[in-house]
Amino acid sequence: MADTTKGTTLPTGFRGAEQGWPELRRIPHPPNRLPLLGDVIGVDRRTPLQDTVRYARRLGPIFRRRAFGREFVFTWGAELVADLADESRFAKHVGLGVANLRPVAGDGLFTAYNHEPNWQLAHDVLAPGFSREAMAGYHANMLAVAGRLTDHWDRELVAGRAVDVPGDMTKLTLETIARTGFGHDFGSFERDRPHPFVTAMIGTLTYAQRLNTVPFPLLLRRAARRNEADIAYLNRTVDDLVRARRTAGGDGDGDGGGDLLDRMLETAHPKTGERLTAENVRRQVITFLVAGHETTSGALSFALHYLARHPDVAAQARAEVDQVWGGTALPGYEQVAKLRYVRRVLDETLRLWPTAPAYAREARQDTVLAGTHPMRRGAWTLVITPMLHRERAVWGADAEEFDPNRFEAKAVRSRPPHTFKPFGTGARACIGRQFALHEATLVLGLLLRRYELRPDPDYRLRVTERLTLMPEGLRLHLERRAGTTAGPAAPTAAEAPSELRCPVHGTGD
Repeated sequence: MADTTKGTTLPTGFRGAEQGWPELRRIPHPPNRLPLLGDVIGVDRRTPLQDTVRYARRLGPIFRRRAFGREFVFTWGAELVADLADESRFAKHVGLGVANLRPVAGDGLFTAYNHEPNWQLAHDVLAPGFSREAMAGYHANMLAVAGRLTDHWDRELVAGRAVDVPGDMTKLTLETIARTGFGHDFGSFERDRPHPFVTAMIGTLTYAQRLNTVPFPLLLRRAARRNEADIAYLNRTVDDLVRARRTAGGDGDGDGGGDLLDRMLETAHPKTGERLTAENVRRQVITFLVAGHETTSGALSFALHYLARHPDVAAQARAEVDQVWGGTALPGYEQVAKLRYVRRVLDETLRLWPTAPAYAREARQDTVLAGTHPMRRGAWTLVITPMLHRERAVWGADAEEFDPNRFEAKAVRSRPPHTFKPFGTGARACIGRQFALHEATLVLGLLLRRYELRPDPDYRLRVTERLTLMPEGLRLHLERRAGTTAGPAAPTAAEAPSELRCPVHGTGD
């Protein structure tokens, strides 16, 4: 990626849009602006994305908002987003909440600036870790973790309790990425409370979002101290995990062919021979542990909500699982990709609630967006994917409704490109998207085959925001399907750790 700071007096990533958009006045903004404060009437600092979606419905495919003296431009129209996908003119912009995560993730894959060399180095070193061959190697661990989830849900069912869907999906996805990527077990399903790593992670994500909702960071002094403690905990946890791997001598055969951590520690760049520094390894591990489970847990939680609310969809998905997997207790890697309707359920879920609900793009050079809006080099805009995914001209008059058939092959081919972006766009799109999709499809298949999902009739979907999206307070009642197979087995004694311990504080933390 080019360094967009060279050859210009304008800084990379304007905090406000006034410098970067010469004809900003042409872009609509909300009525009733307040002096100094800007467009804050009727907004809630806990739900900035949902507030922005409400403005988008009123103001159209490109609009601006002003808060505490800074102007921001938002886009969601399909024509605008397609133009922003042009990698020759636009690149990823690290700003807003993403930049606020740099104290913990630094120049990791998600938070690196375009001009930082470690992004390309890490991407080239780690990309083989998401190849088809590598993914097939992760499958057994995914099954083992899913077995721990179903064991837990079986116990809740016997006890007559509804299951905590977001909490349990968070446990599942954390254990999956920790075990497949780093050979570590957090013991999440053996805990009554979330693992401290999860608590610290949620703290850093929440703090990063809050920084954008106050005029002066000094107003968050107490929260800042807590955030520093959360970051220190994340760092200590990962440092201990890496130290244990180094002591053990690696997980692979010395050529970086093991898990993700093995690749980080042992693999040199195929052309330059460079290796990741110890500091960058820490940042990459944190990036994968956080991003690798937070968004997938949200996607699974929303999908289970929709399946419970649409029994006809659940029945069709369940019939496909029964037909494709038959009586196989442990479905193979290839069998997961054959669940095409289940995958449509997941895609439709990500359309309505992309759990990473926005991404930013900046101009590599002076340009004109969609032939209408001039942008200077370094000017940026935030793409609001929940609105892009709801544009009626693309998705139809029923765009707000849940309908997995939108992702039938013929329907997908008929839509314009760049209208479905749950994983971002371009060279900086999510490197782990195939990992996430395989994991989520596998888990949905296993749960549908094993249980009937019953919603709480009084529940209304509420969405929690902490940079990512998650359904709040979602609980489901379960019924065990008659005649179902035993399902995936929990880890054997040989697979499980001899004792459950937090790598920082010890047993029982």
